[in-house]
Amino acid sequence: MFARIMAMVLAVILLTTVGLSAVWWLTLREQQIDARLDHLITEAEEISYLAGSLSGDSLMDTMRDKENVTWSYINQVADRVSREYNAYIVIMDSDRGMIRYDSVGANEDPASVELMTDEKIYKALDRIVAGESIRMRTENGEATMFTVGVPVQIGKSVTGAVFIQTRAQQIESGLSEILGWIALLAAIMTVLSGVIVFLFVRRRLNPLKKLETAAAAIAEGDFSVQVDEKKGDPELRELSGAFNTMTKKLQGLETSRREFVANVSHELRSPITSIKGFAEGMADGVIPEGEQPKYLRLVADESKRLSGLIDDLLALSRLEREDAKPELSTFDINEMLRRAVIRRMNDLDGKKIDISCEFEEDQCPVRADSDRIEQVVINLLDNAIKFTPEGGKITLESGVRNGIAEITVRDSGCGIAPEDRDKIFDRFFTADRAHTAGKGTGLGLSICKRIMDMHGQNIRLLDTEEGAAFRFTLETAEKTNTEM
Repeated sequence: MFARIMAMVLAVILLTTVGLSAVWWLTLREQQIDARLDHLITEAEEISYLAGSLSGDSLMDTMRDKENVTWSYINQVADRVSREYNAYIVIMDSDRGMIRYDSVGANEDPASVELMTDEKIYKALDRIVAGESIRMRTENGEATMFTVGVPVQIGKSVTGAVFIQTRAQQIESGLSEILGWIALLAAIMTVLSGVIVFLFVRRRLNPLKKLETAAAAIAEGDFSVQVDEKKGDPELRELSGAFNTMTKKLQGLETSRREFVANVSHELRSPITSIKGFAEGMADGVIPEGEQPKYLRLVADESKRLSGLIDDLLALSRLEREDAKPELSTFDINEMLRRAVIRRMNDLDGKKIDISCEFEEDQCPVRADSDRIEQVVINLLDNAIKFTPEGGKITLESGVRNGIAEITVRDSGCGIAPEDRDKIFDRFFTADRAHTAGKGTGLGLSICKRIMDMHGQNIRLLDTEEGAAFRFTLETAEKTNTEM
């Protein structure tokens, strides 16, 4: 990943540097061409001024006087410009519509001489006679020429023009050296930028590399890894914090998974061992025939216990599926509580438990999954019966608070120790002093909690001075829609 990012960054740097270098070179090139053409314009204006100061009726008349001191100075200036730029310099006259010209200076480039008769020069002369200075780039066969021209004035009239023409190589000379320096500077900038970006990216990606290593460790089953939350940008620190939170939760889930497997193994082993021992004892004759009915009853009880455990595990597994959703309907929760009491009447009578139903209203319609809620009611009632001593009391209550139905199951049993209150909804929790101590599998309250979570409601243990009380909530419904 680091190599790919670096390659992409370096590619961007290189492309950016090349682009900026190209723009820079083109800008310098245009500036140099403009500066040299400006210089040629200045030289042409000087020659034009000197030619305009010659005496005569026309420009050509003044140019015939070769002994004139000014004409001699014009040739000196022209020779200097010609040598400096390898230029071809022409003073052109326009007289009665006829164009005549004469060259000055030392250089008479054949390509330049030929170009002076080109139609483009005639058109340029018209512009110059109108008082305009010109500069242009022309192609003459394989030769590329730069031409500048300025008007020549005698008195107040424009009588001709001064043209200075040179090959493009003369104007553009030296640009290759500049291009070389630009390329060298661009290379140096690219290397330095690459080094800086490499160090910067490596520093920024180092926390990500550690996250990658930690993720690989998690994939191997090591959930104890942690990463530094104090290094890197704020986003990386936030990501590291979230990663550490995830690993802690995964570690907790792994611990729960191991405890779950250990508890299931223990709960399954206990009844199986009893069944196996009693069966082998009767088969081997160790248990007398007269006592075998008693042990057969124990085998049946252990089988029932084993079956109940398996049913609870299957129920919890179904409830914890991601696609598990309640099948909502409207029913009277008070009627469900009455029926639950009728179902457990034999158990209540057997322990001489006093049962009472305290409902705020005769009907309390709710909207929920009736089968699941009935399972919650039965579990809570069974727990209350198990842990309420003989002659004790169980109370079922219902009421509505702020549009939410509250159902409470109270008993006068031994209660739950303060240190166990936060664990009673954990799977297989059967602490000695807990409400489920010594009886059941410890899955009943876990199932109740999961069912209420599915409904978006809650179940909790209330603070009581005597016994235990569990309360769960449900969404209320209109009484006219009650079905039961």
